[in-house]
Amino acid sequence: MAEAQNSPTLNSVRAGGPLPVGSTTAGSIAVAGESTVVSRMSAPPSFDVADFPVPHGREEEWRFTPLERLRGLHDGTAVAGGTGVRVDVQAPEGVTVETVGRDDARLGRAGTPVDRVAAQAYSAFEKAGVVTVPEEAVLTEPIRIAVHGEGGVAYGHQVIELGAFAEAVVVIDHTGDAVLAGNVEYVLGDGAKLTVVSVQDWDDKAVHVAQHDALVGRDASFKSVVVTFGGDMVRLHPRVRYAGPGGEAELFGLYFTDAGQHQEHRLLVTHNTPHCKSNVVYKGALQGEQAHAVWIGDVLIEASAEGTDTYEMNRNLVLTDGARVDSVPNLEIETGEIVGAGHASATGRFDDEQLFYLMARGIPEHEARRLVVRGFFAELVQQIGLPDIEERLIGRIEEELEASVA
Repeated sequence: MAEAQNSPTLNSVRAGGPLPVGSTTAGSIAVAGESTVVSRMSAPPSFDVADFPVPHGREEEWRFTPLERLRGLHDGTAVAGGTGVRVDVQAPEGVTVETVGRDDARLGRAGTPVDRVAAQAYSAFEKAGVVTVPEEAVLTEPIRIAVHGEGGVAYGHQVIELGAFAEAVVVIDHTGDAVLAGNVEYVLGDGAKLTVVSVQDWDDKAVHVAQHDALVGRDASFKSVVVTFGGDMVRLHPRVRYAGPGGEAELFGLYFTDAGQHQEHRLLVTHNTPHCKSNVVYKGALQGEQAHAVWIGDVLIEASAEGTDTYEMNRNLVLTDGARVDSVPNLEIETGEIVGAGHASATGRFDDEQLFYLMARGIPEHEARRLVVRGFFAELVQQIGLPDIEERLIGRIEEELEASVA
C-alpha cells in the first residue's frame, strides 16, 4: 500500500481531493504570508441554528455526506421523540456526576457548534451531563458512560472536566438504535491527563452525528481513541484547541465500514498557542457494496503558535470491490517558526506479498487475510489500554471478517 507524505515549505499550496481506491494524496497545504489564501477551516461558529443555512450537499463541509440519510437532523424536521437514548454513568469515588439545565455556565466552554446539526443539538437538548474530576485526583478505574439507543430521535450534551493535574480514562460506549445528534466537551485543566475512548457500536439502522470539542490546558495531555463499527450513518467531528503552551493532543481512530454504511470522521486541530504538539492517526477497513468512509484531517497553525509540532496520517484498507474512500488531509500554516508539520494518506487493497508469504506457510487464505487486518489495526487497539474494550473490539473485527467470507 503506497503512502504519500508531505512536509510543508513556505508559500506552497496544493489542492486536496477525494481518494479513489488504490490512489494516494498528500492533501493540501496552505502557508499564509503575503498571499490572500482563505482558510477552508474557518466556518464561523455559533450556538444559534439560524446562523447556519440548511445544507444542500454542495458545501465543502457537506459534499461527502448523504443528507437524505440524516433523517432530518440537518433541516429541523427531526423532532425529539420516542424513548430516545438512555445514559448510564459509572464513576469511581470522588468523581462528581451531575445532570444540569441549559443555563449551566460550564456548557459551551470547550467549543461552539460549527455546523447546523451541532447547533441544532445544542438548541434542542433539555438536560446535559457533567462529569467532574477534581484537581490532582488520579483515577485507577475508568469512568464509563453507556449511551444506549431505544428508538426515536434524541439530542444530547455531555461535558467531561478535569481539574489541574488530574488524570482519568473515560469510555463512552454507544449501542442500540437511535437517531442521535450531540455535542461532547472535554475541558482539561493545566497539567491534566485525559484519555477518552468513544465507541460507536450501533445497530444497523442508527444515525449518529456529533461534535467533540477538547480544550487542552497548559502542559496538559489529551488522547482520544474513536472506534466506529455500526450504524447506517455516523458523522463525527473531533476538534482540539489549546488553552496554554505545552499542551499535547493525540487523536487515534479505527473504523470498519461495511456494505451500505457511511462513516465520516472530520477532524480539526487548531494550534493557537506556542509550543504545543498534536499527532493524528486514523485507520479504516472497508468491505461490501456502497461501503463509504470519509476522513477529513485539518490542522491549522495560527501565527501565534510558534514551536508547533504536528503530524497526521490516514490509512485505508479496501477488502472488496464496491467500496469507496475519500481521504483529505490538509495543513494551513500561518507561521514559519515551527518544529515540524506533515501528513500522509494511503488507500489500497491487500498486500499480495503479505498474503503469499502467509499462504506459502500453509495458512489458508481467509485466515491469512484475517491476520493481515488484525495487524493493520493492532497499534490503534493497543492505544486503548483497557483489556475488556480491546478484546471486544478484536472480536468485532473478527465478526466483520467472518461475515465477508460467509
